[in-house]
Amino acid sequence: MSKQYETVIGLEVHVELATRTKIFCGCSTAFGSAPNTHTCPVCTGMPGSLPVLNKQVVEYAMAVGVAMNCEINQYCKFDRKNYFYPDNPQNYQISQLYLPICHDGGIEIETADGKKTIGIHEIHMEEDAGKLVHDDWEDVSLVDYNRSGVPLIEIVSEPDMRSAEEVIAYLDKLRMIVQYLGASDCKMQEGSIRCDVNVSVHKPGEPFGTRSEMKNVNSFSAAVRGIDYEVERQIAVLEAGGKVEQETRRWDDEKGMSIPMRSKEDAQDYRYFPEPDLLTIVVEQERVDELKKSIPELPNVKILRYVKKFGLNIKDATFIAESVSLAKLFDDCMAKDKFPAKCYTTWIL
Repeated sequence: MSKQYETVIGLEVHVELATRTKIFCGCSTAFGSAPNTHTCPVCTGMPGSLPVLNKQVVEYAMAVGVAMNCEINQYCKFDRKNYFYPDNPQNYQISQLYLPICHDGGIEIETADGKKTIGIHEIHMEEDAGKLVHDDWEDVSLVDYNRSGVPLIEIVSEPDMRSAEEVIAYLDKLRMIVQYLGASDCKMQEGSIRCDVNVSVHKPGEPFGTRSEMKNVNSFSAAVRGIDYEVERQIAVLEAGGKVEQETRRWDDEKGMSIPMRSKEDAQDYRYFPEPDLLTIVVEQERVDELKKSIPELPNVKILRYVKKFGLNIKDATFIAESVSLAKLFDDCMAKDKFPAKCYTTWIL
């Protein structure tokens, strides 16, 4: 049945940045501490408290944008996204809607049909919310604000992916770039990288279908299972003569199904307006030029160098280059120039 339909997928990837302190205050971003110990009046939304922007957040966001071939907005600002939820102490989130830090980029992935470029619509900075912990035994929900105010970048792709395999290739490439830059450790088990998946289906030659957004996708394998399930669900709805609703759904990996959460909001539902407590960010062109020069050798370039200069085969070169630590080990070994590359490759593999 699915062969009669084309799948369209776009991702919104949230990456926690590797700063020592939060985006608008001096509280620690360390993971795993006792609940509500890394908090202050700013990140718990106390009346009268004012945010102060962490400069390193802007530096990391621009570096990721440059590495993903984005344009850097030399003037950008923050906006307030209003919504009411217990893990959001201010009752709004400071984010970027109208003038994000980066826009119009793209990264290249390998597919079964060859190389393909996945467009990056934008990258914007924002603060994370707290974390709700649901205790079914006591029938209560607890909230931990340690994560509230942890700096995020949200990387919004264009709807350019057509299969779960392309999604995994894109996520792998994105994760490698961010790790090579040192902008994040990208540990999914700690929530350092999370993604929302937008999926729609349509018959070839027809306009794109109505999309649904899946949240709570906490691993690459869960993304594959979620996409496969959602594609089959939407096709079944259409084949039964129904209409796919635009909505937000939660992926339940234990049950292997997505569950409706709410109808999909539009920007006006959040009542965005310019954040009055933060100044416009001005980025000098000289700083953008410096960043372009300082970007380290990224995996795709490193793989080609390993093949051409040291004679590695593609499989071994890719295995080493995809790991920041293994690539550093290999490069350090080769710099000593004591043994052939094959020796080091064998030991490392």
